[in-house]
Amino acid sequence: MQQAIKAYRSITATDEFRTLERMRSDARRNEASALGNARREGYREAEDKLSGVISEQAARIAELEALLKKNT
Repeated sequence: MQQAIKAYRSITATDEFRTLERMRSDARRNEASALGNARREGYREAEDKLSGVISEQAARIAELEALLKKNT
């Protein structure tokens, strides 16, 4: 067990190991950031699309109301 602990400590003390760990950490953080941005962008696109549909429906309702007024 002591040998394993010494081997682990000697490996983790190297510059290469620290560099790899920093790169892994940066990659995880970048991935999380990219996923968050994609999710927010997806929400924005959905909001824009929904807003367009609502506007179209409101215009159609206004047209129908105008027709009803005209025919009464």
